[in-house]
Parts: sequence; structure tokens; C-alpha cells
Amino acid sequence: MLSFVESQESIFRLLTFFSFFGVMAAAEWLFPKRTLTVSKAKRWLNNIALMMLNTAVLRAIFPLAAAGFAAWCSRQGIGLFNILDAPLWLSVILSIVILDGIIWFQHKLFHTVPLLWRLHAVHHADRDLDVTSGARFHPIEILLSMLIKFVAIALLGVPVVAVILFEVILSGMALFNHSNVAIPLSIDRWVRKVLVTPDMHRVHHSIHRYESDSNFGFNLAIWDRLFNTYRAQPEEGHYGMTIGIKSQREEKHVVWLTGLLALPFRLFKRAPEKKQQDNSL
Repeated sequence: MLSFVESQESIFRLLTFFSFFGVMAAAEWLFPKRTLTVSKAKRWLNNIALMMLNTAVLRAIFPLAAAGFAAWCSRQGIGLFNILDAPLWLSVILSIVILDGIIWFQHKLFHTVPLLWRLHAVHHADRDLDVTSGARFHPIEILLSMLIKFVAIALLGVPVVAVILFEVILSGMALFNHSNVAIPLSIDRWVRKVLVTPDMHRVHHSIHRYESDSNFGFNLAIWDRLFNTYRAQPEEGHYGMTIGIKSQREEKHVVWLTGLLALPFRLFKRAPEKKQQDNSL
């Protein structure tokens, strides 16, 4: 199975991405959590256009994808797991977990450093959350994320198959936990002990900074509990909360592609807010 994943990377990634996308799009249509406030057709058109632009930019600037870079590191004997010559199964598992932790730290960094927040604000300015929100990022943020991933791959010596599996898991989980699907509380409370659920991640997209500066995880739920950034529920409830950025509400800035690309260069400040954390669930 691992050899198939490595040899058929493009097919495997495309099939899994569109499968995840289709399943979550259907699920949120059949079992929606919240009523959308912006035209779905308009949001999808622009969010998907941004995703396609990001793909083109990545291909142009990084013709050697993360998996290709991992293969080069392996041939050169670069990185911890290549030096230790660890068993493949152990290297794969540890690589996926460590990379997930690095993505958590990167996400928190993009909320902490003002210049990086301007880029990440494109993701948070979405006034609704659905499956397309999981792929809505500014191209410069995508490029910086790839650079960080390259550094992590080189330091760890991540196996090629682990890179492929991690990227599939990361994109699939981003589609899942940004989706507008209603999951029963009885199920959600158990799933979120291990994985980030839509309800758990929705808190992160609140207009209140004391809520958006929590629940940074995309895949494993352990990091937010470990580093005390976990918040169980939004203060105003999932149906009463407002999603997006308080100072950026105009459609021309937060819905349309041209506005999204220009958003990091607009003059706006992120107001500080402090509230007691809610860790009840």
C-alpha cells in the first residue's frame, strides 16, 4: 500500500482530495449547521478561484514538490530519520505526528506576528465557513508554508510516503473541520478528543480575538490541550456567533478574489481582546 501511494502520488492525491471535497460538500448540504450569510455561489466561485491560483503559483515557484524534495533529501542522507536509518513504519508515524505539531506552531505564529497575520487574515475574513474555506489562503502564505515544510522535511529526513500521506491528511482534515456540517454533540465530544471537529475549529473563526486565538489545530486535537489554547465552545454559541474579522465585512474586500489578494496590504489593526478560556468539553 505504501509503495502504491509513493508511485502514484498525483493520482492518489487528486482522488483523495476530490473524494473528501465531494463527501463534505454533500454532508453540509444534507446536514447544514448554520445558515450562510453570503451567496454560496459567489463564495465558492472566488474561494475555488483562489485555490486554483495558489496551485498555479506553487507549481511555478516550487516545481519540485514536497515529496520530490523529500526524495532528494533521502538520496543525500539528509535529516534525522535518514541518519538514524529508522524503520520505515516508525519514521512515517513519527513524521506525520511531528509535522502536525509544526503546522500547529506555524498557525499560532501566523496569529502572533502582525505581518504574518495580515496574510492569514485572508483565511479568517471569510464571513461563512464551509468546505471551500479549508483551501482559502493568500498565495504568499501558501509559499511561506511550503518553505517551512521544506525546512521541516530536511531537518527530520521525512520519508517520501510520509510527506504524501501527511499532505493528504492535512488537506482532507482542513476540508472536514471547515465544513458547515452538523455533527451530533454526543459524537463530537468523543471525536474531538483525538481529531479537530468542525464545531471545535469553528470557534477559531469567531470575530472575537479571544476565541480566534484558540483551537489552532487542523488535524490532531492534542496540541491545543497541551499548550493551553483549547476552547470548547464559542461564548455566543455556534448559531449566535459571528464568523470573520470584525473590521473587514465588505464583500468587495472579503468575498471577491481581487479583494482577497489585496487584503494583506490594506490598513487595518487587530484589536486585542482577553477572556477567560472555556475548557468545559
